[in-house]
Amino acid sequence: MYLIANGRVITRDPQNPYIENGGVVTEDEKIIAVGATDLLKVQYPNAEFVDARGQVIMPAFVNTHTHIYSSLARGLSINGYNPTNFYEILDGMWWKLDRKLTLEGTRYSAYATYLECIRNGVTTVFDHHASYAEIPQSLFEIAGVAKETGIRSCLCYEVSDRDGEVKCDEAIRENADFITYCKEKNDPMLAAMFGMHALFTISDKTFEKCVKANDGRTGYHIHICEGLNDVIDSRDHYGCLPIDRLVKWGILGEKTILGHCIHLTDPEIDTIASTNTMVVNNPESNMGNAVGCSPVLKIFGKGILIGLGTDAYTHDMLESLKVALTIQRHNAGMPNVAWNEVTTMLFQNNPKMAEKYFPTTLGVLKEGAAADVIVMDYLPFTPFSDENIDGHMIFGMNGRQCRTTMANGRLLYKDRQFVDLDEEKISADILQASKKLWKSVNG
Repeated sequence: MYLIANGRVITRDPQNPYIENGGVVTEDEKIIAVGATDLLKVQYPNAEFVDARGQVIMPAFVNTHTHIYSSLARGLSINGYNPTNFYEILDGMWWKLDRKLTLEGTRYSAYATYLECIRNGVTTVFDHHASYAEIPQSLFEIAGVAKETGIRSCLCYEVSDRDGEVKCDEAIRENADFITYCKEKNDPMLAAMFGMHALFTISDKTFEKCVKANDGRTGYHIHICEGLNDVIDSRDHYGCLPIDRLVKWGILGEKTILGHCIHLTDPEIDTIASTNTMVVNNPESNMGNAVGCSPVLKIFGKGILIGLGTDAYTHDMLESLKVALTIQRHNAGMPNVAWNEVTTMLFQNNPKMAEKYFPTTLGVLKEGAAADVIVMDYLPFTPFSDENIDGHMIFGMNGRQCRTTMANGRLLYKDRQFVDLDEEKISADILQASKKLWKSVNG
């Protein structure tokens, strides 16, 4: 049992939104009490006290779209890489990297991602993996690291025709095997989706195989209309819009996530809405790849459950929040839009999306919810409460201000120190794995 207290508590619970000097009591995987510090100390005298030191206590973050496989690319320069369009980015950087990513590389990519998540107060991730050098068991490697580090993870493998039928079939089997494993284990911290890359790299033959292998067991996680590639390929080879291809194969539905969704028509957005399919916006990645701005305001306005991801561009959800707001305002040419939409995406919709895959209440500090709690170093110099917390987060906070992270009742990070992990050794091992990968990529 823990008592995380002596801080300003932002609960995200409308019934009890803010406590000036309060805390949270956790037992096993759940929150059992939220209240004033003095009262909780009296009521739970035997709880291990975690001192927030007057800082901000709040729910941990959820990231609904990232890529563990890209972790070891930080600082990498690939010989001859000078992309002028989206395809050249994929083929010259990311596909070149994942074709060299072994099981060892996958394992240390997972360590790098999860350590960064913990440092930034992220305790739940939806990952979309690719490692075409060694596909079998790659999701299981990530799952092992997720369990060790304590991060709640929904995993899938990126099926694509880009490296031929043998590799494609291995990717399909990896998804299917991991879905079976998750169903059998019934681990509340681990879930599976069926992953696919993007429409322009997936044939109808491959779609048929994927649907058969999934057999309705879980939802799909797929990139859609990130660049114009999907639009052109669907039009030229299939005579339809990209979303129509997904309709044909029964991909849409309330447990499916469509990543990016930039180049959509109004009828496609209506189809997404009518099927209760989820969408994830990744603003920094979209800007960095120069692929465009997702019509988030229109998607949100249609009642679609749209969340906020990072596409591994960062692990700082507050950084993504800031960029999501500014790109929508820039795109609309209006400085008074998107505030409600982007904050709802991160603080309400991301937890709702995660709850479709994990049997617990996320994104809120209240009795019975998951014990996912973080402490952020932030001493405000202007008035501060639940009424203006989003303004403080957008203009005053970033992920690395996280000083303490708890996931599912397990204390992972306390006063900027990892609790159960040897950070120095793991970081040294990650460095060696990255050197090996870089040499292979540029060899």
